[in-house]
Amino acid sequence: MSEQSRRRPHKPYRRPKKDPVRVLAFDALRAVDERDAYANLVLPPLLRKAREQGEFDNRDAALATELVYGTLRRQGTYDAIIAACVDRPLREVDPPVLDVLSLGAHQLLGTRIPTHAAVSASVELARVVLGDGRAKFVNAVLRKIAQHDLDGWLERVAPPYDEDAEEHLAVVHSHPRWVVSALWDALGGGRAGIEDLLEADNERPEVTLVARPGRATTDEVLELLGEESGLPGRWSPYAVRLAEGGEPGALEPVREGRVGVQDEGSQLVAIALANAPLDGPDERWLDGCAGPGGKAALLGALAAGRGAALLASEKQPHRARLVERALAGNPGPYQVIAADGTRPPWRSGSFDRVLVDVPCSGLGALRRRPEARWRRRPEDFEGFAPLQRTLLREALRAVRVGGVVGYATCSPHLAETRIVVEDVLKGRGGAPAQAEWIDARPLMPGVPALGDGPDVQLWPHLHGTDAMYLALLRRTA
Repeated sequence: MSEQSRRRPHKPYRRPKKDPVRVLAFDALRAVDERDAYANLVLPPLLRKAREQGEFDNRDAALATELVYGTLRRQGTYDAIIAACVDRPLREVDPPVLDVLSLGAHQLLGTRIPTHAAVSASVELARVVLGDGRAKFVNAVLRKIAQHDLDGWLERVAPPYDEDAEEHLAVVHSHPRWVVSALWDALGGGRAGIEDLLEADNERPEVTLVARPGRATTDEVLELLGEESGLPGRWSPYAVRLAEGGEPGALEPVREGRVGVQDEGSQLVAIALANAPLDGPDERWLDGCAGPGGKAALLGALAAGRGAALLASEKQPHRARLVERALAGNPGPYQVIAADGTRPPWRSGSFDRVLVDVPCSGLGALRRRPEARWRRRPEDFEGFAPLQRTLLREALRAVRVGGVVGYATCSPHLAETRIVVEDVLKGRGGAPAQAEWIDARPLMPGVPALGDGPDVQLWPHLHGTDAMYLALLRRTA
C-alpha cells in the first residue's frame, strides 16, 4: 500500500451554521461596547426586525434577551473567570472575541443550557462572526470554563469575604468595587443588606404600567390583561404589574397613551409631590427636568384632576418632543417647552409645586441598564454635583413662598441625594436656601422601610422599585 493511500481521507470543509439568536445577541453586545449604546434601546428594534423576517418566535426572543442582559449583568464575574482561563491580560483580547467568550460563559454558568450545547453553539458563533482561527481559541477557553460551575469558579477567583469584603462582593455580584462601596455607604447597614441589594440589581425587573388618572383605571387594565397576565401594583394606586414575558407595546391603552410604562418608584415620587400639604393656591405646577415624560404625564393628569396646569420643561429639544408625546391627550391644561432649568425663562415664585428629577449617575436603575455600572466612574460625580445643586436652587426660586419642591434622582449615591439637598439648604457654594424639610414618608402610605426621614430612599431589594430618592422642601421666604 502506498504512503498516499495510507493517509486519512481529507475531511471536507463544513461551512459554519448561522444561529440567528446568538448572532443577534452578539450584535447587541457589540453595539453596547462599540457605540456606548444601551441594551434596552438597541435590543427591541433588533428583535422586531428578526420577527418581521420570520427568523424569531417568542421563545427565540426570550432566549436572545436573556443572553444579552444576563451577559451584561454578570460581565464583571465572567471577566474574572475568563481572565483565569487565558494566558494574556483581558485588555489584549480583542473585544469581539471577549463578547463571544462572555456569551459562552453565561450559557455555561448562568443558564440551564447543557454544557456541550453551550460550547458548540458558542464555537459555531465564533466561526460565523470571528472566523475559524479565533474560533479555536474560543473553544479552548470555553472548555476550561466548563470544568467548574459558577460556585466553583467564585471560590477560585473571588477573595474571601473576611480578607477583602468589597472585592469579594464586587466579583461575586458583578459590580465595580467603587459602586459596591457607594451602595454600602448609602445603605448604612450590614452584610445582609448590601448582598440583598446587589442580588436585586442582577434580577430582571418587572414591567410596571401606570394607568394615567382621567384616562384609564387600574381595574380597566387588569381586566384587559386577565388574572394570569396582570397584578395590582404594590404601592402606587395607579400601578399594574405585568406577568413575566408580557409586552406592554402590544396593549391598546399603551399605544393610545392612556397607560404608560413606569416604575412604581417614579410613580411614588410624582404622587408624593402632588399630595404634599400646601397652603394657598394650587394652580400652577412645574416639571423642571421633564424628559422623557413619564413623571410629567402622571403629574399632568393629577394636576388636571384639581384644575391645575402643568408646565413641562426639558433642556434637550429631542427629549422635549418625547415629553410632548407622553402628554398628548392628557386632560386639562399643560404646556411643553425646551428650556434650560439652570437659566429658566420663568419668573421667581411662579409655581405652587415644582419637581426636579435631576440628571444623575443612574445607579438606582442598574436592573434596567446593567451596562451603566461599567461605564460610570467615581469622577463622574464631580460633573453631576454642580448641575444638581443649581437645578435645586433654581427650583426653590421658581416656587412661591409656601410652595413645595420635590428633588428626585434615580440614584442612592449620597453625593447625589442628601448631600446635595443639605449643601443647598446650608448655603455651601452659595447663599442658604430659604426652605425647610417636609417629611416625605407619610406621603407614601403603606410603603415600609422608609428610614428615619424626612427624605425617602427606595430600594430594589426592599420595595421592588428602582432606587429612587425624594426630598420634599417648602419655600419659607
